[in-house]
Amino acid sequence: MDTPPYTPPATEYPFVDSLHIHYCDFAYEEKGPFRMPVPDIGETTAKTFAELLSGNLMDICVGKQKRHWLLHRNILVYHSTWFQKQIEEGNKQNFGKVELLDDDPRAFELLVKWLYQGKIDEVSDMPMDKKWYYADACQQLYVLCEKLNLPLVKNQAIDQFRKGCFEAGLVPGPEEMKPIYDRTPPSSPFRKLVSRIAARQIMDPESQSDASKYRQCFEASADFAIDVINAIKEGSGGKLFHDPTEEDGCYYHEHLPGQSCNSGLYKMKG
Repeated sequence: MDTPPYTPPATEYPFVDSLHIHYCDFAYEEKGPFRMPVPDIGETTAKTFAELLSGNLMDICVGKQKRHWLLHRNILVYHSTWFQKQIEEGNKQNFGKVELLDDDPRAFELLVKWLYQGKIDEVSDMPMDKKWYYADACQQLYVLCEKLNLPLVKNQAIDQFRKGCFEAGLVPGPEEMKPIYDRTPPSSPFRKLVSRIAARQIMDPESQSDASKYRQCFEASADFAIDVINAIKEGSGGKLFHDPTEEDGCYYHEHLPGQSCNSGLYKMKG
């Protein structure tokens, strides 16, 4: 079902009228209005780019330390329906100031580069001791762009996150995985990614930890538990362990380690 696009005042954002194309699909989870991708910022004409860099600025405050940016409203509206909505609603209380206090300034720093250049940094060009730090920042960027409805940035962020993990030889732990399930919808590809990472860690015969490592994630999110179990099932290659009703009954008895058990000879008769 189509919904009418927002039409800016004649004196404001003259270049975006034809770019705001929205639709809603009620067969899927609620995500708000979706806008068809606008042209890559690096591919815009000189005239359009000059218009993007004109007009009023928006004061944006990010993180607990309240780091500030002053960015062009035109360029924010060009990319994001979320910022467009902030302007539509007038921000009467804040007079053009937007606060993203739950988000990471490192992530917003990467977003600023993308807003103005259409790309983020390449992790392969970074020294080894910076790769994991950058991968973590890309995870935070993904979460931020989930809120701002910027799928193109999310795709770049998750690619750089995966590459950073691989090149650094590190993977996120439970403390990094939990926020993904707290702040993304059930269909999020990032959920699929981190649940598969957890499943692989649990299945690794050389790992020193077991599933209890992810207790806080299991307790916080049933979805995480389900996704990990399904990933383990998928990753097991269809191999089925022995029937527990047919195994040596001693395995299920209570006694001291190494103690003999008279019931150990019990077997189910088929």
